Amino acid sequence: MRHVAMTACRSLQFRLLSWKVDRMTIRSRRALVSRMLILVLFFAPVVAIAQAVTGVGFQAIAIHDPVNGGTTPGYVFYPSAQPSKTTWRGPYELHATPDAPPLAGAKPLVVISHGHGGSDLGHHDLAAYLASHGFVVATLEHPKDNFHDMSGVGTAAVLAGRPIQVKAAISELLHDPHWKTLIDPKRIGVTGFSAGGYAALMVVGAVPRFDLYVGYCERHPQDPDCGLLQKLQSQGTATAALAALQAGVDRWGKPDDPRVKAAFAMAPLSLVFDKAGLAHVDRPVFLYYGQDDRVLLPQENVLHIAPLIKTLAGITMIPKAGHYVFLSPCSPQLAKGAPDICKDPPGVDRVAAHQRINASALAFFRKTLGAATH
Repeated sequence: MRHVAMTACRSLQFRLLSWKVDRMTIRSRRALVSRMLILVLFFAPVVAIAQAVTGVGFQAIAIHDPVNGGTTPGYVFYPSAQPSKTTWRGPYELHATPDAPPLAGAKPLVVISHGHGGSDLGHHDLAAYLASHGFVVATLEHPKDNFHDMSGVGTAAVLAGRPIQVKAAISELLHDPHWKTLIDPKRIGVTGFSAGGYAALMVVGAVPRFDLYVGYCERHPQDPDCGLLQKLQSQGTATAALAALQAGVDRWGKPDDPRVKAAFAMAPLSLVFDKAGLAHVDRPVFLYYGQDDRVLLPQENVLHIAPLIKTLAGITMIPKAGHYVFLSPCSPQLAKGAPDICKDPPGVDRVAAHQRINASALAFFRKTLGAATH
C-alpha cells in the first residue's frame, strides 16, 4: 500500500514538472489545485493505513469451557508500541513479542476459531496482522477437536459446543480486568476456518440441520466422513442419532451471540445449513474458499450457502487452492511434521494468498465494526 501511494505521488510530481509554468492560466492553476486535492483525498486512506501499522504483543490465556468444564488454552494478540520480534511457539514462527505492553484504549475484538483438529496458533499470521492494524485478536483451542485430542468429533460437545466456546471467550475477555479496558464491547467480530467457519456462522445466527448429512452422503458416498453415518444407517440407528444431535444444538445455550457484529468464514463446513437455517443470519458475512477444495467441496458448502445469506458482504475464491491454504504458511519444522496440511497444489503461493486473505479480513472488519485507523 505504501508503494502505491509513493508511486502516485511520483506520478503527480512528474505531471507538475512537465507542465510549463509560463503557459499556465489562472483557470489551469485552479484546475491543478482541484486535481491535487482530489488526489490527496483519494490517497489519504492508503497512507493512513500504512502509517497505522504497529508492533504486536501476545499473551497466553486460559478460557473457561462451559461445555466440558475446566479451561481451554488460547492467546490474545494486540497492538503495542514495542516493535514486533520473531518468537517461536512450538513449530509456529510468530511475528509478535510476548507480554509486550499494549497500546491503551478500547479496540475492536476479533475471535478466531480453528478448523477440525487444529490449533490456537493455526492462524497466527492473521491474528498478528489484524493486531498490527489496531485490533485485539483472541484465539482458542477447541476441546476434543484439536491436533492432540479429537475424541469429540461428530458429537454435540463439538458440533454444538464450538460456538458456545467462542461466546465464552468473548465473555471472559470482556470481564477480565486486564483485557476489558482494551476492548470495545460494541465492536466484536469472529472469523473461522472449516469447522471454525461453521462455528462463526452459528455465532451470527445460522441454525444447522444435521439430517442434511444424509443427502450429502448419498451424493458423495466416497467421503470418509460418511463412513460412520453409513454404518449407523446399516444398523437402522442413523435417524435417531441425527435427531439426538439436533436436540443438543441448544444444550449449552443459544449459539447466536448478538454481541458479534460480523463473521469472516474461510472454507466453512456449511452443508448442514439450508435456507431456513440461514434466514436468521442478520449480520454481515464474508466468505472465502479454495477453488479445488477436496475436503469441503465448494459446491456443497460455501457455494451452496452464498445465495442463501441475505447479508452476504462478499465472496472470494483462491484459484487452484485446496482446503488447507487458509492455515498460516508453514515453518520448515511444521512442513516436515505435517506435510499434508502444508503443501499446496502447483501454482498456489500460500504466502501471497495470505497477503490477500489478511487484507480482505482487515477491510471487512474495518467496515463492519466501524474500526478507524489508530
